[in-house]
Amino acid sequence: MKLCTILMLLLFSSSACVSHHHRLAGDQVILTLKYPDAEKVVLFCSIDGFKPRQATLVSKSWESEVPAGATFRYFYRVDDTVFIPDCLMKEKDDFGFENCIYDPNL
Repeated sequence: MKLCTILMLLLFSSSACVSHHHRLAGDQVILTLKYPDAEKVVLFCSIDGFKPRQATLVSKSWESEVPAGATFRYFYRVDDTVFIPDCLMKEKDDFGFENCIYDPNL
């Protein structure tokens, strides 16, 4: 019982540090994933057919740039595990998983 409680606390404490947001910078959307324990973060985005985009570590957060102006779907791979952050809009993909949706009109 104690081991289960400890594992749950560790899981909760590590996920509590994760946050996600975006901002506009000229003609780019900067997606920022604060995931301090990650060693590698890759963004997959519908704009370019979900080709991998290596995120850059900037001050304990991971940043990826995507062209602004169009709605797109995206998800991350963090240390070789698919990661869907908390986002305003999500949809199921063709594989039964979810993708976040960025809509420039919101």
